[in-house]
Amino acid sequence: MARMTAARAAVEILKREGVDTAFGVPGAAINPFYAALRAAGGIEHTLARHVEGASHMAEGYTRTAPGNIGVCVGTSGPAGTDMITGLYSAIGDSIPILCVTGQAPTSVIHKEDFQAVDIASIAAPVTKKATTVLEAAQVPGVFQEAFHLMRSGRPGPVLIDLPLDVQVTEIEFDPDTYEPLVPHKPAATRRQVDKALDMLAAAERPLLVAGGGVLTAGASALLVEFAELMGVPVVPTLMGWGAIGDDHPLHAGMVGLQTSHRYGNATFLESDFVLGIGNRWANRHTGALQKYTEGRTFVHVDIDPTQIGKIFAPDYSIVSDAHPALTLFVEAARERAAAGRLPDRSAWAAAVRERKATLQRRTHFDNVPLKPQRVYEEMNRAFGPETRYVSTIGLSQIAGAQFLHVYRPHHWINCGQAGPLGWTVPAALGVAKADPSANVVALSGDYDFQFMIEELAVGAQHRIPYVHVLVNNSYLGLIRQAQRNFDMDFQVNLEFDNINAPELGAYGVDHVKVVEGLGCKALRVRRPGELLPAFEEAKKLAAEFRVPVVVEAILERVTDIAMSGTDIASVNEFEDLARSAADAPTAAVPLS
Repeated sequence: MARMTAARAAVEILKREGVDTAFGVPGAAINPFYAALRAAGGIEHTLARHVEGASHMAEGYTRTAPGNIGVCVGTSGPAGTDMITGLYSAIGDSIPILCVTGQAPTSVIHKEDFQAVDIASIAAPVTKKATTVLEAAQVPGVFQEAFHLMRSGRPGPVLIDLPLDVQVTEIEFDPDTYEPLVPHKPAATRRQVDKALDMLAAAERPLLVAGGGVLTAGASALLVEFAELMGVPVVPTLMGWGAIGDDHPLHAGMVGLQTSHRYGNATFLESDFVLGIGNRWANRHTGALQKYTEGRTFVHVDIDPTQIGKIFAPDYSIVSDAHPALTLFVEAARERAAAGRLPDRSAWAAAVRERKATLQRRTHFDNVPLKPQRVYEEMNRAFGPETRYVSTIGLSQIAGAQFLHVYRPHHWINCGQAGPLGWTVPAALGVAKADPSANVVALSGDYDFQFMIEELAVGAQHRIPYVHVLVNNSYLGLIRQAQRNFDMDFQVNLEFDNINAPELGAYGVDHVKVVEGLGCKALRVRRPGELLPAFEEAKKLAAEFRVPVVVEAILERVTDIAMSGTDIASVNEFEDLARSAADAPTAAVPLS
């Protein structure tokens, strides 16, 4: 046994649980933990500019690859409350991150001490567990349990609150004999899988819906193999985008009210059977349930038993992690294929491909100011299939999902359920930190970009390069479009005359100067022909200077992006923008 502070024991456990990166902001109540972090070595710390930013960096880090767990650290009081948004974002998308906060000494926690707040109670609704550790000897067990909880069942975040006196108390702890607990993950049985396959076999026009759970489980290859064996087209959800490449013949497009494809919705409305794996039937995917479920049989596979039947009752369900479930689905499908017991789905798959080839949205506009569709068209040209896209909310994200292409797992990194403005910059830094060799491209509207713009300085200080595409219409575009239902355009216009930059006209904020002032590089684009050269230049600048590089595209003030407020059968395509596939350069094409 060894004698060490409880803070040092916590750091030693982090290392043995596989943590080598942390994001945070030190402070008086968490300084003993930082002292242990410094003395122990082995964990690289990135200093954020805002503690909420640290939590989103941790999210980006986790979302980049299966098995990653991002760690964010802050002091007592407002540091913990600042990280609540990150915890909410993580719990909504089943993302495991560990939040470690400092706390006032145990003797004064309930005496209104400076920056003493009951953060465990505040964080409880947005974590799998939140604990204020009152006895130093419990620190190792609490940290061990935290990693077990984050990895077991439906993944999610945990908060551990460490009072100052607990951190500095010495305890007996032997790090050399520490072993992580084996996580619990429910697994499907062969009988369950055979029943689901019998139901699928009875259908004429079946679909697979692949959710984020497929990516979390590292089961994308199994999903593709299963789809190919069965000949069944696949609809990825927004969180599952990349589980099957956009160029795969069985990729049927996304479905939903906003982040969807015309061909995806059309195909779904023709289907008669849906097998959902690792998805939660989010409302932006389903829209009105009567239209979504009408005439279809549903089988739902999910790791969380409480998720089954939460939105609507499936005809059959299996509680299982996506990986063991798909392993059995592949095994059973192979056996049926060998025995000649699989129905021929070629005509259905061909019809899906025909819709995909014809139901495209228009992107090629030469307008000045720019139409956003043209920006995404040029992004598809500039950024290859290895690109990891990062985005969160707004018309920019919705249009990005409609027009961009994703070919690999974890290459669309999106905050799905919470959608907090400001998420994109810090999350992109976390992604770039998790995969330093990646081509990371973030996508923001001007309001999302301004919310946590200070985190760009983190990229400059720590030399974390990525490219940030900023589409600027000086409007809260998504809210403006939603206000059409109320016949108003109220408090959503960001227009003002910048006395220091009159050349910007209505666009107000000089993002180029702000970005440069934070130690990064920036380019401004006003014409369609400038987009591709600017993207290429941005990639070169990021590689040369090892800092974030922003490409600001000046858009027309108002553009309505296709979406519906009701159901997937009534998406308003704004027909003045619609066109045939004959001149649709954004259609996904094979990589070979």
